[in-house]
Amino acid sequence: MSKHFLGDTTVLLGRSLRHITRSPDTIITTAIMPIAMMLMFVYVFGGAIRTGSGSYVNYMLPGILLITVASGIAYTAYRLFMDMKGGIFERFQSMPTARSSVLWAHVLTSLIANLISLGVVMLVALLMGFRSGAGVLAWLSVAGILILFTLALTWIAVIPGLSAKTMEGASAFSYPLIFLPFLSSAFVPTDTMPGPVRAFAEHQPVTSIVNAVRALFAEQPVGTDIWVALAWCAGILVVAYVFAMRTYRRKIS
Repeated sequence: MSKHFLGDTTVLLGRSLRHITRSPDTIITTAIMPIAMMLMFVYVFGGAIRTGSGSYVNYMLPGILLITVASGIAYTAYRLFMDMKGGIFERFQSMPTARSSVLWAHVLTSLIANLISLGVVMLVALLMGFRSGAGVLAWLSVAGILILFTLALTWIAVIPGLSAKTMEGASAFSYPLIFLPFLSSAFVPTDTMPGPVRAFAEHQPVTSIVNAVRALFAEQPVGTDIWVALAWCAGILVVAYVFAMRTYRRKIS
C-alpha cells in the first residue's frame, strides 16, 4: 500500500467518522436490538432454557455479540448506497485520490462503529451479571475473532451497498445474517435440536465462532473450534473481498 493510499484513506476515514459522530443514533440503534434480545432471553426465557452451565448470560453473550455485528453492518451497506447515489464516489474519482481509498474508509468506519457497539453490549452484559475470569491472552483472542468476523461481514455488506437498486435492498441483506445465530449453539445446545436442524447448526460458521468465544470466556479448552472459527472468518473475508472489489471496479469503470 502506498503512502498516497494510506493518506487518502485516513482523510476519508475522518470524513466517515464525522458522519457517525453527527448521528450517534446509528451506534445506539445498532446496540439496542441485541441488548433487547439479551434482556428478553435472560429474564424471560432464560429460566426455561437448560444449557448445563452456570449463568445463562455467560452462555448466550457470544451469540449476542455476533448479532450486534450483523446488525451494525446494515448501516455500512446503507452508507455506501447513499454515497453511490449521491455521486460521492464519482467526485472523489475525479480528484487525485487512490481509487480504493473511499471503499476502505467505509470498511474501517464500519469496524470502528461496530467495536463501539460491541463495547456497549459488553457493558450491559456486565451489569446483567456476566463474569469471566479469562486472562489477557484469552480476551485478546476474543477481540481478534470478533474483529476478523466484523471485517468478513463488512466486506459482504459492501457488495449490496454498491449494487443495490434501493435503500431498503441495501440494508435488508443483513436480516438472514441476524437470524443465523438462532440456528446455532448461540442460545441452546445443538444436541437439543431435531436431526436436520442439528446437522446444519453444527456445521455452520456461527456455531464454531460462538463455541470458541464461549470457551475463551470460560477459561476452558477451545479444542479445534478456534481454528474452525478462524478458518470460516478468513475464508468468508477473502471471498467477500474478491467479489466486493470486482463489484467496485465494475461500478467505477
